[in-house]
Amino acid sequence: QVQLVESGGGLVQAGGSLRLTCAVSGLSFSSYTMGWFRQAPGKEREFVAFINWNGGNGYYADSVKGRFTISRDNAKKTMYLQMNSLKPEDTAVYYCKATGPGRPVYWGQGTQVTVSS
Repeated sequence: QVQLVESGGGLVQAGGSLRLTCAVSGLSFSSYTMGWFRQAPGKEREFVAFINWNGGNGYYADSVKGRFTISRDNAKKTMYLQMNSLKPEDTAVYYCKATGPGRPVYWGQGTQVTVSS
């Protein structure tokens, strides 16, 4: 059974930091491109960042570029999102996603991030 479990969300003041973790089981983690998405109340889910299977360069939405850093540890089957200089508009439920050519898409259940002003 495939599981993607996010953790690390919480309440933080503007300007603060959080580190999200996505722990994966039940699939060949190193074969998948991994990504973070987020969904704010009343809005559609949007792309935040993704990282290729080999942990090379991350790719970011313009809204988070320079503040967020995506990384992964294939040995631990875990992906991370370091979020710095958080803003109230970063408030959302954050989801991790696993994708690969010809493979099913998997989503986690989400973790809430709330940034107070």
